[in-house]
Amino acid sequence: MRDLPVALAAHLAAGATTMCHCWKLLTTSGETLGFTDHDRELAFEAAVFEPDSGFTATEMQDSLGFGVNNQDVSGALRSDRLDEKRIAAGDFDDASVETWWVNWQDVSQRILLRKGTIGGITRGGLGLTAEIRGLTAAFDRPHGRLFQFGCDAVLGDARCGVNLDDVTFLALGTVTGFEEDLRVTASGLSGFADGWFTRGTLTWVTGSNAGRVVEVKSHVKANGIATIDLWQSLPSAIAAADTFQVRAGCDKQFATCRGKFTNHLNFRGFPHIPGDDFVLSYPKRDEDNDGGDGD
Repeated sequence: MRDLPVALAAHLAAGATTMCHCWKLLTTSGETLGFTDHDRELAFEAAVFEPDSGFTATEMQDSLGFGVNNQDVSGALRSDRLDEKRIAAGDFDDASVETWWVNWQDVSQRILLRKGTIGGITRGGLGLTAEIRGLTAAFDRPHGRLFQFGCDAVLGDARCGVNLDDVTFLALGTVTGFEEDLRVTASGLSGFADGWFTRGTLTWVTGSNAGRVVEVKSHVKANGIATIDLWQSLPSAIAAADTFQVRAGCDKQFATCRGKFTNHLNFRGFPHIPGDDFVLSYPKRDEDNDGGDGD
């Protein structure tokens, strides 16, 4: 049973209440956002909660044990801070969320109902539904290493050891053309082989997307022209002459680690592990050497 602060308990016991819900979001980039289903702006916990943001919450249920307790929050895209392009770009994925129950007449009378993280966000028309996952959702994720054929290190991290700032793996490109914020043609990449930056990362240096990092879906070089496809659309439009840094990608295979990066001694996979064909195989009788006496 949850213990209520004395002042809040007294307010609830009075019969007529002035309560509302507030949601505080902290994105993985460090940005703090606040929303409330009240019609006035509220402020507490070093956050300003935007009023009339169109949010409503589903019923919230808590259970004992390690079952995952989730809640959906639905609303309209009324807030300027909930730009649809930013949602599509993943700015709010895995953001931490605090759900508060607050007396809007006296915000010191409040209680933290739940902490969690943003799960899936679905959009339709001018509305959105965000799933708030309870803290126990972390137990559903795999932890530790897996025995697998491919490498489980992140390219360029301490376990991998590859220096992605080396000129062999890093290039500065300039946009010469683009299609719907998902495909760009660029100059400055002619010295790199076809597919060199596939599965890599692209960091925008100038333009309205400066500082944003996106993953590269594919890198194609044809007739001296480099084309890069991105996995996610960008919140702001790409413009000709925007510049970016792009780093090489890795398909997590041993041959790539050895041939492309000369880093096979740090390979973090198990390239000699038996595959599915071996696991599913069964003993077969050798008809030529079965030891029978024949007829």
